[in-house]
Amino acid sequence: MRMATDRIGAIPERALARLLAIRTGPARAALDVFAIRIAAAVFAYGAQVLMARLMGGAEYGIFAAVWVWIGILGHSATLGLSQGACRFLPADAALGRDDAVRGFLVGGAAVTIVGAGAVAGLGLLVLSAEGSLLAGPYGAPIFLAAAILPLFALQDFCEGVARSQNWAVLAIAPPYLLRQGLIMAAMLAAVGFGAPTEAWVAVACTLLATALAATLQAGWLIARLRLAGPRAYHWRTWLRACLPIALTDLAGAGFNVVDVVILGFLVPPATVGLYFAATRIQQFVAFVHFAASAATAQRFTALQAAGDRDGLAALVRMQAALTLAATLAIGAGLLLAAPLLLGLFGPDFRDSLPILAVLIAGSVAASLFGPGEDLLTMLGGEGICAAITVAMLGLAAGLCWMLVPPYGVIGAALAMAVAATARGLAMAVAAWMIHGLVTPVSLGHLRKAPR
Repeated sequence: MRMATDRIGAIPERALARLLAIRTGPARAALDVFAIRIAAAVFAYGAQVLMARLMGGAEYGIFAAVWVWIGILGHSATLGLSQGACRFLPADAALGRDDAVRGFLVGGAAVTIVGAGAVAGLGLLVLSAEGSLLAGPYGAPIFLAAAILPLFALQDFCEGVARSQNWAVLAIAPPYLLRQGLIMAAMLAAVGFGAPTEAWVAVACTLLATALAATLQAGWLIARLRLAGPRAYHWRTWLRACLPIALTDLAGAGFNVVDVVILGFLVPPATVGLYFAATRIQQFVAFVHFAASAATAQRFTALQAAGDRDGLAALVRMQAALTLAATLAIGAGLLLAAPLLLGLFGPDFRDSLPILAVLIAGSVAASLFGPGEDLLTMLGGEGICAAITVAMLGLAAGLCWMLVPPYGVIGAALAMAVAATARGLAMAVAAWMIHGLVTPVSLGHLRKAPR
């Protein structure tokens, strides 16, 4: 492995050994993450079916609405420190700055909990002023959700910390497998003991499951990390990078639902259902990018810190090529299985096949441009990344409003495909301009991709 010798001398032997490990295993880690996310999707689907069947449409609707807001606010309440862990911890460890590592771990966890608690408290104050929501059937679920929020945010931070150490299973399994399984088990137990099948009971079960899963994950991390010793806190540096990352996450969450939200205003509910079913299947393609990012983003940071530009460029090429190949393979497989998968929702849902085809085509087109977003968030350029994501959210919304009236749900799918492709292109251009790294995939990259 070639490295810049003028910088490598400053890296302690333990950190150097750690750095050498960074150059191995990203494909295996990505496969681990992808497998867990697929299993988690099955768990999540089973949990939603269970809740819907136990509670009925009205109570399930309340639970679903509350859970969506827990997810959006919980991810945002970390202030970007979850992804910031993947950016700062590998670099500080590679350069032997153990005091900064300990400071980020302890300070980041504390700020995450306090920040999420503040968001929950502010939300309750706003809703109290509004009055009607807390007094109606949403009242008890919302109060319980406020208690969940700090735990959810802490688990999101723990996921980022585990990813920064390349512990893919520890990062992904507790929030996506264990928590879902505990929610189902707790709900079945509660109903078995005579609890009413109401939304507040489901949210209470979610509170219990989140508390157990977060405690186990945090305990496991504490046991594996070295927290004893002096700590250094670089809040200005950390937050200058992490706050734009938080904005990117928030805008990204909006990007994932903007088409469904706008369709709700423009087409009948049954038509929205046809579109939504296609998006639930298309999400399996999106898991490819999630898995690749979870396996490689923190490695970008460590290689950059060590001055290994050759290794960094090689990892970018490998990630881009394998992501595109996996996206093509998963997308083709889903299209072949689409009649069966859509038919599980009901016979009418087979009409969603063209929608699914367009959405998958957009995912494939976006994957052509490689890991530009990861490079911007991990190596610098997070402000540009946030601006691009917000701009693409606006583009997606505008295209949906323009294309849905004349073309229906296919118009929404086309809008999202165009916006996703434009987002990938813009991230690639920004990564090249800021870091000089070429991220788009070429046929040569595909031929040279490791098997």
